[in-house]
Amino acid sequence: MEILACPIDKHYPLELYVFEEKEEIVEGLIVCPKCLRWYPIRDEIPEMLPDELRKESEDLPFLKKWREKIPEKILLEGKPFNLKRNV
Repeated sequence: MEILACPIDKHYPLELYVFEEKEEIVEGLIVCPKCLRWYPIRDEIPEMLPDELRKESEDLPFLKKWREKIPEKILLEGKPFNLKRNV
């Protein structure tokens, strides 16, 4: 986390939310507090892709799965996808 910056606006530091952890973080969330972009960690891999390469069909189920652990600001205003219309 010490070396990561938001790929969109280069903001540093980013916030880390851990949802499932074994020897490594299995599932979690990396959040840019400046632009409110969020990046999932799935199968121990942080997916820090630009918006145009992200898939709503993959990201919305991730938000729904972990909605109890994700900050409300990300659920309602997160980019590139959020649950505002689905809450």
